[in-house]
Amino acid sequence: MTPTQPQKTERDAIFWEFTRSICPECKRVIDAQILLRNNQVFMRKRCPEHGWFEALVFGDAQLYTDIARYNKPGTIPLEFASEVKNGCPHDCGLCPEHQQHACLGIIEVNQACNLDCPLCFAGSGTHLAQGGFELTRAQVEFMLDRFVAAEGNPEVLQFSGGEPTLHPQLIEFVELAQAKGITYVMINTNGIKIARDDKLLAELARVKPQIYLQFDGFDPATNLALRGRDDLLDIKLRALDRLAEADVRVVLVAAIERGVNEHEVGKIVEFGLRHPAVFGINFQPAFRAQRHLPADPLTRLTIPDVLRAIETQTGGLLRQKDFAPVPCCMPTCNFVTYALLDGDAVTPITRLLAIDQYLDYLKNRTLPGLSDELLHTLERLWSSSAMVGTERAATDVARALAGLPRTPPRSRMTERCDACHASLPLSNHTPRDLARHIFMINTRDFMDPWTFNVKNVMKCCVEFLQPDGRMIPFCAYNSVGYREQIATSRGLHRVV
Repeated sequence: MTPTQPQKTERDAIFWEFTRSICPECKRVIDAQILLRNNQVFMRKRCPEHGWFEALVFGDAQLYTDIARYNKPGTIPLEFASEVKNGCPHDCGLCPEHQQHACLGIIEVNQACNLDCPLCFAGSGTHLAQGGFELTRAQVEFMLDRFVAAEGNPEVLQFSGGEPTLHPQLIEFVELAQAKGITYVMINTNGIKIARDDKLLAELARVKPQIYLQFDGFDPATNLALRGRDDLLDIKLRALDRLAEADVRVVLVAAIERGVNEHEVGKIVEFGLRHPAVFGINFQPAFRAQRHLPADPLTRLTIPDVLRAIETQTGGLLRQKDFAPVPCCMPTCNFVTYALLDGDAVTPITRLLAIDQYLDYLKNRTLPGLSDELLHTLERLWSSSAMVGTERAATDVARALAGLPRTPPRSRMTERCDACHASLPLSNHTPRDLARHIFMINTRDFMDPWTFNVKNVMKCCVEFLQPDGRMIPFCAYNSVGYREQIATSRGLHRVV
């Protein structure tokens, strides 16, 4: 009898690239592989002490490989705050090896909150009303000054927490940031205090920050699972109505968790399009940092899942192909579209203008006839610093569709789109009125210890500003151990 010869077999995945990550258990930096399997993208890595880990990082391998062309060159900040000593991600500050400036800075003004959310990357809560930190004016001013020194003319600053509306000096901080020349100031809030505090509402109406409102869905079960209370919907609706009356503009921020509220994505979109206070929606697939719900990292929700849900649940009103990656960060991190609103009509501008012809940096930078003006306009829109509901964003959309010079006569403002020869609902409006006809939807996927990719964090453009002057990338701050280090420096215990 002839012995059976051993047969070689194929691996179950395509090796796409090598990178560096961290161990979810001990946080040491380890090698990682990016693998393509069954049209999904996975990260696989091994810690010498804790063994193998695998996590889903992107739910569409074809899209993942196609969007590499959207990766644009980064911008060097005017100043760095740390040196290269131990290698990424242990030198954040930003260090000279970081590949992008700060499009958006975040200041956590306190640790106390009026909710105890089961899902909270900041580890905040009601139990920290007395023991948590609370920044002083001097600390905030120093952080703002460092932000200005690094950026020159910072675009966007967000005050967060905890729950920032609980800080007695929040409005003072907003005014201070505006006085420093920061173009747009945001407040990240759950809206509870806004719903009932007339004095706060009056102050918001006066200083006009943009409100970044936690809004995860309509089902009581959704709010109970994610925020620990099933009675939040009426509170949030009241906050939105009051903000509309005060002419304070809002972006809804929805954390989307598989098995909890992915069925509400379309309803959130349809609600946002109708409510007068809402100018945009930010969908954030849930990630595993600080407090989080138990979940299998192999079945986590990713950006393609959210985009497919938007398309399916809105009946194609918005489609997956209407969204394009944001090139200032890594293109897998953030997808955006803008829609023109005219009564009940909703028209994504990506159906009127071939966005990919201008944001395809690998191929189209040298195309003859490329409009630098249009390119720069689209870069401002497809950026983490783009602020929906502002006159600048509205005017940028108008310029992009009309192909007009930087300062067009008002009579020529987007009467027709030269590319599609279709009438647009933008003419005869001032920039402020025009903003009400433009709606932004984006979905941003933050990394956690299971999905952490050094390549992505090196190009992060969203930074946490620190009292010691450092600016630490969002995903490094929440995944690598910086949040715990800062808590220790404040004399606080880690809260989970």
